[in-house]
Parts: sequence; structure tokens; C-alpha cells
Amino acid sequence: MMKNFKILFVLMLSLAFFSCKENATSKINTSNLESAKERDAAINLGSAIVEFDKTEYDFGELIEGEIAEGTFKITNKGKVDLIITNAKATCGCTVPEWPKEAIKPGESAPLKFTFNSRGRVGKQSKTITLQTNSEKVNETIRIKGTVVKKS
Repeated sequence: MMKNFKILFVLMLSLAFFSCKENATSKINTSNLESAKERDAAINLGSAIVEFDKTEYDFGELIEGEIAEGTFKITNKGKVDLIITNAKATCGCTVPEWPKEAIKPGESAPLKFTFNSRGRVGKQSKTITLQTNSEKVNETIRIKGTVVKKS
């Protein structure tokens, strides 16, 4: 039994040795290699880096029913275009208007917002979340202030 096992083992080893004679580098598709190099070069550029002129906007005091408007300046500090795919506020009373075009490296664009204070008496703190192609993916900014009743 052991003798048959040894013969079978030598036979399998010989088969593996002779079947692997072919040069593996001859099987590489050079066009795939070039596209992989291009992909890796693009990855090594990094991602977009978002920088805001401020991360919090204080609209101060509003009389209930007034609308606050403001702007955040977004700058792309990265090496690739910054793309903002969406912007959502924590409340329907806050409406962001974000740049739909890509922001080139080193360039800036405004993110405008409106806050409707109707029915919102008291201290207010709202968040706008941007979905981007930055390393963090989600970027957040805040709007705050106080809404007082009409006299």
C-alpha cells in the first residue's frame, strides 16, 4: 500500500513539474497592464479635499416668519475635481443650493441656503450634510440663531 502511494506521489509531482514549464509572463495581456497603470496613477492623485470659509453660520436673531439667507464658500484643496452629489438639511425649513458643476482643484464655489423661521420660535440649530467625492464623503456645516415671536 505504501509502495503504491509513493509511486502515485512521484507521478503527480512529475506531472506538476512538466506542466508548469510554460513561461507565465507570456500570458500577460499588455493592454490590461497599461489600463491598470493608468488606474493606479489616478488613484495616487488622492481625493478632493473640502475646505469651508466657516463651518457654522450664525444668523443671529430673527422675528418669526422672516427668512435668513447665507452663503458658505467651498474650496477644493485636493488634486482632483470636487463633486457634490447631494446636500440635505436636517429640516424642511432649511434649503441648501449647492454647486452642481465640479469644483476644480484650487477653485471655490458658493453653497447658498435659506432658513424659513415660520413656526420655529426659540434657539435653532440646523445641519446641512453634503455628499461628496472627498475622503470623508460626508461634509457637514451648521446654521444657528434664535427666532423670537412678533411683538
